[in-house]
Amino acid sequence: MAENDKKVLLSIKDLEVKFHVRSRILTAIRGISLDIYENESIAIVGESGSGKSVFTKTFAGMLDSNGFISAGSIIFNDDELADTQVAKTKLAIKEIDFIEKKLNKYSKVENGSDIYMQMEALKNEKLAKSTMSPEMKEEYDGKLGDLEYKRTDLFNLKQTFDPRRERDKIKETSVQIAEYDKKIAALKAEIESIKADHKKAVDSDSQYIASYNSAMSNLKREYSAAITKEVPENKLQRNNILAKEIYLSIGRYNLTKRLLLVMKLLKVFKGAMKEGVDIDNEETRNELFDRVAFRVKYLREDDEKLYGWAVLNLAKINYSKDWSQIRGAKIATVFQDPMTSLNPILTIGKQITSIILKHQDCSEIEARERALILMKKVGIPNPEKRFDDYPFQYSGGMRQRIVIAIALSCQPKILICDEPTTALDVTIQAQILKLIKDLQKEFNYTIVFITHDLGVVANVADRVAVLYAGQLIELGNVEEIYYDPRHPYTWALLSSLPQLAQKNTKLYSITGTPPSLYNKIVGDPFAPRNPYCLKIDTLKEPPMFRVTDTHYAKTWLLDPRAPATEKPDTIKDTYGKLVKAFNVQGG
Repeated sequence: MAENDKKVLLSIKDLEVKFHVRSRILTAIRGISLDIYENESIAIVGESGSGKSVFTKTFAGMLDSNGFISAGSIIFNDDELADTQVAKTKLAIKEIDFIEKKLNKYSKVENGSDIYMQMEALKNEKLAKSTMSPEMKEEYDGKLGDLEYKRTDLFNLKQTFDPRRERDKIKETSVQIAEYDKKIAALKAEIESIKADHKKAVDSDSQYIASYNSAMSNLKREYSAAITKEVPENKLQRNNILAKEIYLSIGRYNLTKRLLLVMKLLKVFKGAMKEGVDIDNEETRNELFDRVAFRVKYLREDDEKLYGWAVLNLAKINYSKDWSQIRGAKIATVFQDPMTSLNPILTIGKQITSIILKHQDCSEIEARERALILMKKVGIPNPEKRFDDYPFQYSGGMRQRIVIAIALSCQPKILICDEPTTALDVTIQAQILKLIKDLQKEFNYTIVFITHDLGVVANVADRVAVLYAGQLIELGNVEEIYYDPRHPYTWALLSSLPQLAQKNTKLYSITGTPPSLYNKIVGDPFAPRNPYCLKIDTLKEPPMFRVTDTHYAKTWLLDPRAPATEKPDTIKDTYGKLVKAFNVQGG
């Protein structure tokens, strides 16, 4: 899905995001892969709950505290942040030498990794026999989780009742909660009973125990012999570079933090060597580093410094200090309601200059000058007079202009616009959209525009990514999405635009509701609401089909075996109608 002539600024691969919600797991983002290019405008489109805001929060470092990235990577290709240099002080040389000696010691176990994995497989087989098989455990965990979720729901409902007026409801709910407590206790007892029976069966199987002990003894003897062999020269050379990469990756921290991270990374690599993981593989090495701190590849060194190149995986950042160099400075966000972004008790000028002072090396006088320039650029009249005004003294449109000025104060690489015009008057919306687009030419940022309104997209985007139920279901240039949409969900979104409605006709609305994100989705998630649904849509998830080099859609209708299906008449010549409705400017 790449465009050869553009630099990939953000590369998202197989991203999965989950949330802990009342003893259950909600999967908000399901395997999204997307490249975002330098200086482009890409719109992220979908209904409420489709995952638009959650998706962008993952690379802005703003996920809610109960959310976490469970799989995938987000590689940020920023040359300034990636360029890493660490001084070769006496202490640094000493630390690198310590790391290298540890790695060389651990490398001995690599000689016996095959045997070690056989031993682990034997142990796991016995454990499964003595307790529960993974399949049985998953089944019972699901049953228990379902009961606990329903019990929690009832408990929360009980808290909403008025003790004086709704005693009957409280009593009835208490009885239901008690019943769930009994069911949960009974299920836990059943699980423990199954485990006890399995363990008893294994312990009494003398033939199996003898066979297990004999096999394990033989493997242990082989393993002891294997790990006494010398470490090959190619492994020693690898460890020399790996030691420098470990130091490059943690060199930005103070001594206490460095030592802590060194020990964590050494533990990770020791485990990988023991299991025979291919550490020479670039992707594997990146993944191992990401468990502790993002990897900095070793490039070269001289008498004074080590030089490296950081692989910035935003999905694996563990420390707030790292996010402080990215959030605001490299990736900024403009939110829907400007009043939630501005502090009502601080002046406008103070709010802009504080961001400039935090991220840029300048004096207060210089910060004020830069702030005034920004205020002029975003269209604030008489900025010198308005500098010391408070947010309540500005109109809604002017407040949003200030939020844009704050977002651009550090000249970020990516500007996320989270429905920035929804709370504004229609005429002001057009002005703000034009402002964001015009400023892009000067500041050279990438726009990631979140919206549920495909009509707005025609005025802002180069490309459109359509999301549904946490999945990317269609991606293409703006003309391709409007002129030649291929997914039935995209057809439905376009059909529901008021700008396309004919006189004396009922406005189209999408029937039904999106699927529950708590459950595993079988087939195409849009199938229950899809008037063009095929039988296979209910059975198997569709792949992402290629329409052109820039246009992809995740629908079985694009399979060569699918019946020919015409898009609705409502959305023919969509782009032309929207250009006219929104007065889209060329260029």
